[in-house]
Amino acid sequence: MNHPARPAHSDHSDHSDHPAHLAAVRDSYDTVAADYLRRVVPPEGMDPLSRAMLAAFAELVREAGGSEVADLGCGPGRVTAYLNGLGLRAHGVDVSGAMIALARGAYPRLRFAVGSMAALDAADGSLGGILAWYSVHHTPEAELPALLAEFHRVLAPGGHLLLGGHTGDEESRPSSAYGHPVTWASHLVPADRLVALLAGAGFTVTTRLEQARPERPDRGYVSLLARA
Repeated sequence: MNHPARPAHSDHSDHSDHPAHLAAVRDSYDTVAADYLRRVVPPEGMDPLSRAMLAAFAELVREAGGSEVADLGCGPGRVTAYLNGLGLRAHGVDVSGAMIALARGAYPRLRFAVGSMAALDAADGSLGGILAWYSVHHTPEAELPALLAEFHRVLAPGGHLLLGGHTGDEESRPSSAYGHPVTWASHLVPADRLVALLAGAGFTVTTRLEQARPERPDRGYVSLLARA
């Protein structure tokens, strides 16, 4: 049975129902938003392999019918706009109101909403694709099964997920980032566990790209293409 879309988090909500870790992410990204935009490279400046994964994701979604795509944890919207440039109908969702304000200001013709990726304002099977690009590492590992189940809920059968992020096996709690104090935590998970978590949520991983960090052998980057 299909379920209706879950209630959206209003842009003007007090977010009193947010768990502590999500409130920390929201408040921290509200604080760093402007400097994040200045310091983080846009999609055009990403490494060739990351851009290739984004292009492959876009082609797969288009081939499947070009349905709506959600960029979850979209930040200032540059990757959302990049996906639209690749022929997708993409919209962005982010818990940070400051990030969404930047995205709306830069890309007024695209749709951006303040909300939690753990409780999406989308009906079952309504999306052709989901991009979670360096955005799930702020979710504690114990909550990843529910998060990935939510992704699976809103994807149409055969829909595509591209999950990109940091890998490791630790929790880090930096005191500052992008020149500002922050209170978020990063929960780094090995690539094998991410693949297993995706399988547990009903996904089939079709492509796995791992990139090393020579300066940090205990950490790396992974991009996972999966099908619902």
